[in-house]
Amino acid sequence: MKQQDRVLALIFLVLWLLPCELPARGLIRADSMIVVLLGTGMPRPNPEASGPATAVVVGDQVLLFDAGPGVERQLSAAHLPINGVTALFITHLHSDHTLGYPDLIFTSWVMGRKKPLEAYGPVGLQKMTNHLLAAYGEDIAVRIQGLEHQTPGGYRVNVHEIRSGVVYKKRGVKVTALPVPHGNWGVSLAYRIDTADKSVVISGDTRYNEDLVRFAFGTDILVHEVYSAARLKPEPRPGGEDWPKYMHEFHTSDTELGALAAKIRPKVLVLTHIIRMGASDEELITGVRKGGFEDRIVVGRDLERIR
Repeated sequence: MKQQDRVLALIFLVLWLLPCELPARGLIRADSMIVVLLGTGMPRPNPEASGPATAVVVGDQVLLFDAGPGVERQLSAAHLPINGVTALFITHLHSDHTLGYPDLIFTSWVMGRKKPLEAYGPVGLQKMTNHLLAAYGEDIAVRIQGLEHQTPGGYRVNVHEIRSGVVYKKRGVKVTALPVPHGNWGVSLAYRIDTADKSVVISGDTRYNEDLVRFAFGTDILVHEVYSAARLKPEPRPGGEDWPKYMHEFHTSDTELGALAAKIRPKVLVLTHIIRMGASDEELITGVRKGGFEDRIVVGRDLERIR
């Protein structure tokens, strides 16, 4: 084989191996909207489902919703910025939704973030942030004063504690928050992301909630948590007899979600924060269909992209 042919073959191989979509800064049309499922799991550690985290990419804006464990590695795997997202939105302060928060703060700084992270979430987020910055005080001092020469102040966070209504409006993107019921949490939030002609709703953690019907009605993509109704039963552990009661108070079953989605009528229903309890994809879809939703269902997988 001639040298020129070898070069052409190598170029073809590299191009073939590249992902067909790279939703990173500067690579997405300004009028596009892509949902990237960074983490579709729940508190139980699962190598195939990272902690809750969803990115909505609109042009060069990368909006991150929740920061479960491993979020920076998932951003890297999805070819999204590891040196700082445009803004972070926390649904509630449960640990599985926030364990990646310090990772996002400090790793993005180490990777080059020079300005404060914009973080939106319920009351309590400022207190959590203050404690995290204090806990990593020695790390911050060493990275700034030592040979790493990290940007002073680059680790900082601008916290916006929110309750409801429009919380973000920049360059054609609007984010609206809605309080949703999630057991005995004081505030848990759903978010709606709107552009001129597209919308996505992210439920956060919530039980069946009619307010979400009005909030999300007609959205293009509904990203909603779910558990398997058919698999729900008391668990063989201390306190496990209250497991069904807990699930009813804190979460939404597949059949309940089907009934909810039938009223909301999204073009695509995406299942995330999936509490399977052994249920297969087919079982979850059957449960949603039983509830009455007949359109497209996506059982979420980490790093999946939905337009």
